[in-house]
Amino acid sequence: MPRFKDQAICLREFDWSETSQVVVLLTEQHGLIRGLAKGSKRQSPSSIQRYSGGIELLTRGQVLATTSPTRELASLTEWDLQDDFYHLRRSLPAQRLAMYAADLAAAMLAEQDPHPRTYNSMGTLLTSLTDAGHRQAALLRFQWDLLDDGGFKPELQRDVLTNKPLPAAKTYTFDPVAGGLSIRNGIADWRVRRKTVDILRSAEAREALTDFDEAALTRANKLLCTYARSILDRELPTMAMILRD
Repeated sequence: MPRFKDQAICLREFDWSETSQVVVLLTEQHGLIRGLAKGSKRQSPSSIQRYSGGIELLTRGQVLATTSPTRELASLTEWDLQDDFYHLRRSLPAQRLAMYAADLAAAMLAEQDPHPRTYNSMGTLLTSLTDAGHRQAALLRFQWDLLDDGGFKPELQRDVLTNKPLPAAKTYTFDPVAGGLSIRNGIADWRVRRKTVDILRSAEAREALTDFDEAALTRANKLLCTYARSILDRELPTMAMILRD
């Protein structure tokens, strides 16, 4: 039964009983972990010491846990709260974006498959949401990193139907099945503006996104959200907060 200590961000938490919780954690070195924290809600001195600060949604801490191939849930034995991202509790728009990001990561990543890049990107996003003027840029960076890290990076440079370099055009189409851009129109394809493509290419090149206006960034975020919905073949409840704003 491997035991490990790691940095973690809480993506989901549910009451298991009056004194225990089931949590979904995104850890830095061990990937997505679903675990049972027995006694985490007790107010006894020993429980308060073991679960310092409590395990809450969208918080970061150090976790000590044990996994077993015969159990669906890991056993969480310690939690040390390090960052409660309190600014998310003071801004509904920031909290909504953070909840979507947490929902998406929990749905897209396989359990116990390390994704340190996604973990770091999630931490950066939660911190960056304190700045209202850069929230859409921060969310776009996270969505791109998650898709890229998970092996779903959309093709932006070559036509996914002909495998030829994409020519300059005012509009393109996005083929969700082929996973990228084309200049041909298919029945299920989505029309994409050139500016949206420029934003995505900047994200791919790790360039600054501050030069793009919020409306254009919002369109790019909606495109990546719709693409993620196609990959998952279902709409997560929090996707409505991105797609229908």
